[in-house]
Amino acid sequence: MKITRPTQILAASVLGLTLAGAGLAGPAAAADDPTGGIDVSVKIEPTTTPGQISMTVADNDGVSLQENGSDATARQFVGTLPTVTVTDTRRPEDIPAGEFWAVVGQSSQFVAADDPAKTIGPEYLGWKPRLLSESSTGAVAAGEPVSSVIDDGTGAPNVGLEGQELLVSTANSADEIGTSQVNADLALRTSTDVAAGEYHSTLTLSLFNQS
Repeated sequence: MKITRPTQILAASVLGLTLAGAGLAGPAAAADDPTGGIDVSVKIEPTTTPGQISMTVADNDGVSLQENGSDATARQFVGTLPTVTVTDTRRPEDIPAGEFWAVVGQSSQFVAADDPAKTIGPEYLGWKPRLLSESSTGAVAAGEPVSSVIDDGTGAPNVGLEGQELLVSTANSADEIGTSQVNADLALRTSTDVAAGEYHSTLTLSLFNQS
């Protein structure tokens, strides 16, 4: 399974400062004339770059699911999502009231490398998000687990990652800024008679920032 990294970034602007010089015409002041010199000064304020919110995924070679936990009702293949980091460098006072962000994930169908006609739907892939960083206010939280359509016995919704499912989010961006990290336990649960083969899928992660 391959991981892609779509990222939504707030645009940053750069302030340019141009200094213009002024020329003086006329006779040069005498060297011994203490009133002939003109003091030239300029106060240059530091430039500031507006903060932004962004998402990164840890370097990886994809996720290779390995069989573990199979039983008489299903074959199960598990793995771990690479660490996802959301970084918010904005100041709380610059964040509009009620704004929030969320990272969601959605899987494509699994297609067999030796025969494109052999597929496993994305509804068979579930996950259990896990917040890796501490939330000082509790404002940042991992999404709820989602099970394969073949029930895993946890009580999680049996919808898989066919649609966009929540990985991590905050209800109010201004409540907690900084860096948040999350990953997820992945579990592909198929029927016991699933066709043998090497299958590939794409799990797309997207960061949304909205009010």
